[in-house]
Parts: sequence; C-alpha cells; structure tokens
Amino acid sequence: MNDFEKYQKAFSEKAIGNGFSTDEINRCLKYSKPIINNGFPIIYNTSHLGACIGYNKSYLKRASAYTKSFYKTHVILKKNGKQRYLSEPLPSLKEIQYWILENILTKVKISKYSKAYSANRSIKDHVRYHKGQKIVLTLDIEGFFDNITLPKVQDIFLKIGYSKLISNLLAKLCCLEECLPQGAPTSPRISNIVLNNFDEVISEYCRKNDIKYTRYADDLAFSGDFSSDDLIHLVSTELNHIGLFLNESKTMVMSGNQRQIISGIVVNSKAQVPREKRDELRQALYYIRKHGLEDHLERINCTKANYVRHLLGIANYILFINPKDIKTLAIKEELKKYLNEPLLGS
Repeated sequence: MNDFEKYQKAFSEKAIGNGFSTDEINRCLKYSKPIINNGFPIIYNTSHLGACIGYNKSYLKRASAYTKSFYKTHVILKKNGKQRYLSEPLPSLKEIQYWILENILTKVKISKYSKAYSANRSIKDHVRYHKGQKIVLTLDIEGFFDNITLPKVQDIFLKIGYSKLISNLLAKLCCLEECLPQGAPTSPRISNIVLNNFDEVISEYCRKNDIKYTRYADDLAFSGDFSSDDLIHLVSTELNHIGLFLNESKTMVMSGNQRQIISGIVVNSKAQVPREKRDELRQALYYIRKHGLEDHLERINCTKANYVRHLLGIANYILFINPKDIKTLAIKEELKKYLNEPLLGS
C-alpha cells in the first residue's frame, strides 16, 4: 500500500464518520492524490494550513495581509558605499516560513547548474568548472530578489497542485510588498526554483556549443571558446521572459591572458582568492608580530574584540577555495596563538 492509498483509507474512514458525502470525499481525494504522490503535504484550506504549522487561521490571514508589520528592516553598508536593505521576518513569521521551506520548497528539485542556497553545493562548485579556459564570461542579474514577484512565487505552489487560494496564501507568506524579501529563509530556495526553466534552456544551448555554465544566485558564469555576444543576447532574452534583467555594467568577458575572476575568485590556472586579499591577511599578521596585537589594533583604530577571529575567517575562506595554500595554512596556525591573548581595557 503506497502513501496515497494509506491516506485514502484513513481519510475516507474519518470523513464518513464526520458526515461527508461521497462526492465531497471524492473531490478531496482527487485534489490530494497528485500532491501526496509527489511527496508534498496536503493542504485543503487556511485552517488546515494553520493546524499543520501550529498557528490559527486569523494569524495566517493577518501575516499574509499586513506583511510589512511582520518584518524589521536592517540597513547594511555595501563595499561600494551603497546601502542594502535586509528585511528580517519576526520570529512567528520566520517559523511559518521555515515550515514552508522544509515541508514544501526543499522538495522541489532545482537545476544542477545552480550552486547557491542548496545543501552540498557551494561557491567552490560554482568556480571549479571554469579553470584554465580560453574565455570566461560573467553576467549579473539586476535586482534579483526584488524582481521575483508574488505571481511567480504563487506559480510554484500552483504547479505542485495546491488550490489557487492556498497557493496565493503561501506566496504572500513568503513575500514582502509583492516580491521576495532579502532576509526571509524561503527567498533563496524560491529564487532557484523560479530560475529552473531558465537554467535548463541556457544549459541546453551551452551543451550544444561546448560551453561550461554555472549559476551562483544572481551571478552567472560561462567558459570555453565561444561568441560572447550570442550568449549574452540569449541570456538577456530568457531572463526577460521571466521579468528579470541583466545588470550590463557588471558584464565581464575575460580572455586567458587576463585575470579571470568569477564571484571574487581567480580561476586562470587554479581556483584561488585574489592576491590582494591574501596579501591583506599576511600584512595584518606582519604588523601584529611587529607591534603586538593591542598596539596593532590601536594603530588601525579597531575596537573589535573578535578581530583575530575575523582574520581566521578570512584564512579559512582562502583555504576553503585552495586547501593547498601553504602560506595561509601557516598564517592560520600562527593566528590561533593570539586567540586568547588578553587586551588592555577588555
């Protein structure tokens, strides 16, 4: 007996006991069958969703109707000096979103070409395919989350088989002001699902033309020997079909005699964090050795108690990309000695 057959037997017995007619039972089972067979939880209405998650119907309606009241916004300064807004859901809404993520969204398959926001995939997988290539092309999707709108999110749930009412409710619980919020746990997975068909169209073209392709969130990378103009046109056209656009100012075409960088990682001969970042780490250790940790912190006007851990984080990232970086391995071991060094005034 498969999952649906078990559900059918249990549901029918309970429904008959509650006075459901044969027609009502059959309608419910017809609706639930494809959802259950595909491994998703059945949701009949708002009250049923509330019972699944642990929140009552009125709360779900408020959270979906007045979503702005269920978020707090943080302003983060980017490296270029511009501001980025991170919208974090309040604990109750975050709990609801985690339920949607774990019980529904993680069960929707994503393209193998997508290397971000998924277990067992990382930025290292994004760049390692592109080492030692004649041409590297990188493209950036503009306003990625902002341009993934509520109708696109609703469509994900409709395709699973949920009713229009439930699909709309689930989409609203995942959106803020009609688009994906940066800061919601559901947003990364949804973005990957929305780009599933795009990834398949682009990867099919790349397979036919012997081009390597990977995508890390809104960063697209291509490598091989190919016409970049034709590929850029195709990518732009396919993105436009789903309401997304290229940030043309970030388009980079890099030949083999240039430094080829993908998502901040050099890929010419081996994947490696750029020399500037590695030199920054070595220089920090040089001044710590020369002046001592406390004097160094005063010289650079740094009050961070976790400064050494910050440097260790940089070292760990460099080693994650290139575990054979002997110099960084040595720096990491030396930095560990400063972890518990007491600072005056601390």
